[in-house]
Amino acid sequence: MKLSEDDIRPIYLQISEGIKDDILKGLLNEEDQVPSTNQLVSLYKINPATAAKGINTLVEEGIIYKKRGIGMFIASGAKSEIIKTRKKVFFDEYVLKLMSEAQKLNIPKESIIEMINDADIYLKQ
Repeated sequence: MKLSEDDIRPIYLQISEGIKDDILKGLLNEEDQVPSTNQLVSLYKINPATAAKGINTLVEEGIIYKKRGIGMFIASGAKSEIIKTRKKVFFDEYVLKLMSEAQKLNIPKESIIEMINDADIYLKQ
């Protein structure tokens, strides 16, 4: 996980999204322990309240849970929950906007599919 000063998102969101990304990439699995607030503070030189807010965001979402006296761990089903949530965001923020713009430009669905296939070929090069 990396934090970026150039990122417009608050640091606590970068922390929570970074942990989610690590779960999606398989770097963190269900029941794995996540870095403690103190580890995040030390590693990234951030305010303890900021690190705690990033972790607490994940607890509120049910992505991680606390084992009293031991630390924070990835919850069972966390990866599938992250995927479900991100698919909805992807649909709302990208697919609907894409289709709306395509309608304005009178681009048929088949042409969009061709464009996606061309982009896929381009990205594989």
